[in-house]
Amino acid sequence: MLQQTIAILDFGSQYLQLIARRVRENQVHSLIFAPDASLDELKKHNIIGIILSGGPSSAYAEAAPQMHPSLFELGVPMLGICYGMQAACRQLGAKVEAAGHREYGRTRLEVVEQDSLIAHLPKETPVWMSHADIVSEFGDDFIVLGRTRSCPNAVVKHKQRPLYGVQFHPEVTHTPEGGQLLRNFVYEICGAEGTWNPGSIVDQLAEEIRGQIRPNSQVICGLSGGVDSSVTAALLNKAVPGKVSCIFVDNGLLRGNERDRVESVFKGHFRMDLHVVNAADRFLSKLAGVTDPEEKRIRIGHEFIEVFKDEARRIPNAHYLAQGTLYPDVIESGQSVSGTTDKIKRHHNVGGLPEELGFELIEPLRDLFKDEVRIIGELLGLPEETIWRHPFPGPGLAVRIIGEVTHERCERLRKVDQIIIEEITASGWYRKVAQAFGVLVPVSSVGVMGDGRAYHDQNVIAIRLIESTDFMTADWVHIDQTILAAASSRITNEVPGINRVVYDVTSKPPGTIEWE
Repeated sequence: MLQQTIAILDFGSQYLQLIARRVRENQVHSLIFAPDASLDELKKHNIIGIILSGGPSSAYAEAAPQMHPSLFELGVPMLGICYGMQAACRQLGAKVEAAGHREYGRTRLEVVEQDSLIAHLPKETPVWMSHADIVSEFGDDFIVLGRTRSCPNAVVKHKQRPLYGVQFHPEVTHTPEGGQLLRNFVYEICGAEGTWNPGSIVDQLAEEIRGQIRPNSQVICGLSGGVDSSVTAALLNKAVPGKVSCIFVDNGLLRGNERDRVESVFKGHFRMDLHVVNAADRFLSKLAGVTDPEEKRIRIGHEFIEVFKDEARRIPNAHYLAQGTLYPDVIESGQSVSGTTDKIKRHHNVGGLPEELGFELIEPLRDLFKDEVRIIGELLGLPEETIWRHPFPGPGLAVRIIGEVTHERCERLRKVDQIIIEEITASGWYRKVAQAFGVLVPVSSVGVMGDGRAYHDQNVIAIRLIESTDFMTADWVHIDQTILAAASSRITNEVPGINRVVYDVTSKPPGTIEWE
C-alpha cells in the first residue's frame, strides 16, 4: 500500500523544501511537483493533501505559474501559502493586485474566526510576511479566519471547497506557531496517520543508489570531512559496499587537522578505499588575484572536478561521482522543480559543475535538510563528532576571506577558526550553535600594539555565530559576552596581523550565513 503523501506544488519559493521538511517532521511523506502537475500525475501517489508554495511572481502577471484547474477535482484539502494562496484564490474568481506597500518581516496575526486550521493558536501571534501583492476581493465564497494590521485577509477558507490560504509563511521559524498550523492542516484537515519515519529514508536512499549504479562500476565520493559528504560516503558504503572509492582533496582552504580526522573515520573505522590528494598549490594558484566571490566559487568548483578527474584515472571502472549536496545548496543556486526560483549564490557542488563532467552524478541527499542528514548519519553509525560537526562551505576559507585568497591569509584564518571553536567548546556552547566561524576582512584598522601605533597589515576579524535548524533561515547567537571577550583577546594576541575583532549580528534573511 502506498504511504500517505502531501503534494507540494513548487511556484518558485526560496522556502520550498522547508515546507516539505515541516511536513516530514510530522512523520508524513511529502513529494514536490511542478506547479502545473496534472491530475493523472498526482493520482499515481496516495495524495491526501496539497500545499501550494510561495513564489517570486505576481499571480496576475501574464506568465505567472498556475496550478492545473483539474486539481480542484481531486477533492483533497489544499493550503495556499503566500503566492500559492493568491494563485488559487484568483483561479476561483478572487482579485489579486499590488499591495499599498511591500510587507516584509514579523507582524502580528489576529485570529478572528475559529477553525481547525488555526486550532490551538493564541488569539494573537507573530507571523513572518514576505509579499508585495495581496488578495483584495474574495467575493462571497471565502471566510476570513485571521488578519494583520496591513493584511485584512491573512488567513482564509473557502466555503464550499477544502481550500485554505495564508498570506504569511508558516514554514519558517520566524512564525512561532507555524508548525502548529501545518500540523493542523496535515492531521486535522488531511487526516494523516503519521506512519513515515527516518528509518525508511535510509533504506529508500540505499535502494535508489543501487538502482543508479551499473554492475562492475565504481563510485567516486567527494569527501570533504563535513557531515554531508561523510553521510554520503557512509550511505554509499551501505548501498554498494566495495564499490566506493572516496577522494579527499586538501585544497589548502580547509579547517585545521581535517585530513587526520577523515583518515581516522573512513580508513580506520569504515575501512573504505580512501585517496588523499594534496592539491593546495593548484587551488591557490587558480585563486591568485581573484576577489569576486562568484568567480572564486566557479574556479574552485572547476578545479575540484579537474582534481577528481586526475585522481579518478587511478581508480579502475570509475563511472560515477557522488557529492553531499543538500537542498539548501540547490535552492540557493536557483534550481527548483518550477525553474522559477531566484538564484542567491552559486554553490561549488551545484553551479560549478561543467556540462562535460566525465562522470554520472549521484547526489543522494539533495532533497534533505541538515537535521535529517544527521539522523541518517546516526543510523549509519557515524561517530558523534562527525555527525554534529558544524557545516563548512564547499569553497572553504575562500568565501570567508574577503578579497584575494593567499596561503598566508588561509593560515591566519585557520588559527582564528581554531580559537573560536576551542572557546565555544570549552564553555559548553558548541552544540547550542549551528555554525561558528571567523571572516577575514582585509581592512586596515588602526590600533595600538605594544607601545606603538599599528595600522598597515593589520586586519579585522568578524566572528559569526548563528542558530538554525534548517539553514534556510538563521539568527545570530546571543552568546555570553565573556566568551566573545575571551575569543577576541586570544585572536588579537595569538594571530599575527589582527588587531580588531567585531561580532556579526545579522540574521538570514536579509543576510546569508556566509559573507560571500
